[in-house]
Amino acid sequence: MPVGNIRVCQHCQAPYDWRRSPSSSLKMTYCGSLCERADLGFTIEALLAERRVLPDAWKPLLAA
Repeated sequence: MPVGNIRVCQHCQAPYDWRRSPSSSLKMTYCGSLCERADLGFTIEALLAERRVLPDAWKPLLAA
């Protein structure tokens, strides 16, 4: 395994191969999504998946 692929997790300080990290957005920062959540309080993937559904009456007002 080339040394260039080994990173140190920002949260737990463990060495890991960033290509194998299950963290979808911050592979080169955290060894996994558990460390990402522990350090940030959330995961980027969960934040992006959260969407609010607006009532149809609001859509024309927001489109203006």
